[in-house]
Amino acid sequence: MITRIKASWSAFVEKRPAIAQFIVFTVLSIGMTVLQLIMMPVIKWIFGMTSLVDTGFQVLPVATNFDGSTYYLFDYAAGALPLGGGGLAYFLAVQITLAIAQVINFFAQRNITFKSNSSPWVAAFWYSAAYIVISFGAAALQGLYKAPVYELLISTWGLGASGEALADVITMLINAIISFWVFFPIFKVIFKREPDLEDGPTGAARHVEIGSAQR
Repeated sequence: MITRIKASWSAFVEKRPAIAQFIVFTVLSIGMTVLQLIMMPVIKWIFGMTSLVDTGFQVLPVATNFDGSTYYLFDYAAGALPLGGGGLAYFLAVQITLAIAQVINFFAQRNITFKSNSSPWVAAFWYSAAYIVISFGAAALQGLYKAPVYELLISTWGLGASGEALADVITMLINAIISFWVFFPIFKVIFKREPDLEDGPTGAARHVEIGSAQR
């Protein structure tokens, strides 16, 4: 059974390499999302026991809200949710969760999905740059939905701690969806696979030349 599945998959990969690559990318991305959903509550709970919850982290003012207040790119007001923004504790929980997941994702996508043999340092540089840009974009978007979602689930619907946990899940899912659609085309560029020495007629001819020279 397993042998038959492997043979069918190998045939599919050979016939539809681009689609197969996207499928593997999707499966790994789902795995990273599940990992984030597991880590986020744990890390948030750990930081929630510290005074960092009452330490505000509101930086990079970029606009003004409808009520006249400042719109921060990273808006984590002091105090527990939903009255506050979770403070520095929430910010660190989100960023540490994302960072761990993205490091694992880098190696998994590079080695499994794209089977890249190009420079890992160059790929890591562009991956990091893309991650920073996406993080800023996700943070700007989070400023629009974070407070209303937590307020709705915790207070309006009266779900309390369960509502907060559900809001955490929604937040991580939105971040995962953004990363999913943005990272795939980026990976196609930075995770290149250079032809091996033996790949193709040119590589084979070169191999023969090397063998002749040695004789």
